[in-house]
Amino acid sequence: MSKKGKVLVTGGCGYIGSHTIIDLLENGFEVVSIDNLVRSKSLTIDRIEKITGTKIKNYVVDLCDFDATKAVFAAEPNIEGIIHFAALKSVPESVEKPLLYYKNNIESLVNLLQLANEFSIKSFVFSSSCSVYGNATDLPVTEQTPLTDAESPYAHTKQIGEAIIKAQAKKSNTKFILLRYFNPVGAHESGEIGEDTTDVITAVVPRITGTAIGKFPLFTVLGTDYPTRDGSCIRDYIHVMDIANAHTKALEYAAQEKNSEVEIFNLGTGNGVTVLEAIQSFERVGGQKLNYKLGDRRAGDVVAIYADNQKAVTQLGWQIRRDLDTMMRTAWVWEQKMYGK
Repeated sequence: MSKKGKVLVTGGCGYIGSHTIIDLLENGFEVVSIDNLVRSKSLTIDRIEKITGTKIKNYVVDLCDFDATKAVFAAEPNIEGIIHFAALKSVPESVEKPLLYYKNNIESLVNLLQLANEFSIKSFVFSSSCSVYGNATDLPVTEQTPLTDAESPYAHTKQIGEAIIKAQAKKSNTKFILLRYFNPVGAHESGEIGEDTTDVITAVVPRITGTAIGKFPLFTVLGTDYPTRDGSCIRDYIHVMDIANAHTKALEYAAQEKNSEVEIFNLGTGNGVTVLEAIQSFERVGGQKLNYKLGDRRAGDVVAIYADNQKAVTQLGWQIRRDLDTMMRTAWVWEQKMYGK
């Protein structure tokens, strides 16, 4: 046993999951992963080993299969914490295929909660999203900001997931922490690991770097008539390793028995950045002009959202260590490494 105990990371081969595993290992946790590899790649495990020197085990299991998931718990005694990342996460795809999202994201969560109860898991960290706030009227959003109607089925699955956890927490000895991410971007500073998905790429930063490398012919700014300072959407971009460290901090916090049944934390920098400002940052660090055009709005997009992160900073002892240019530079280094440029 490691000095801090064993953690099960679901979606450990995914983007945020893999970076979090690196942070957990560097902070003395033992880690096992479950990832069905539907939207991720098994070679991520090798990349984690290259960075940390530790080979972790990944079980290729679908969390919607209760018996197969239970078998992992039986094979891995002494799991003390779960970090649940595994979910489908594309906003446009969720609009096209809502039932796929409701079935996958909610059934997998219910199965895990049942097993957390059965195996007396001490702490459970849930990967939520700022999309639960919908089109918030007051910015920045705090953890007390009322949730409005979800703008997509994906966002709705996160709202439902949070509600299920709050109901279960009343009947469970597990400590639950809900982390509402804003927009995780960038890659590990080594350049050895980054966002590598089989998803159709719709997120802003991978589209920017993908356009710059030649994967996409053109980057389209989706909407230039929003009520923002330059007409494009505002998001709170945060480096993936800063997000990763918040999960380690959340587990450490839960172990101190300080928190109530359920604690919610926003994970953002607190700074809103427009799409056009993100492009300018890339052009600065990438040393090249991006081929982009101005286009129409996309269904399901929120106008503007950014975080009040003071609760995470004060209670978790969490720090933002990387700025927008660092996010863009590490994303660009990873993109070039992945495509051999």
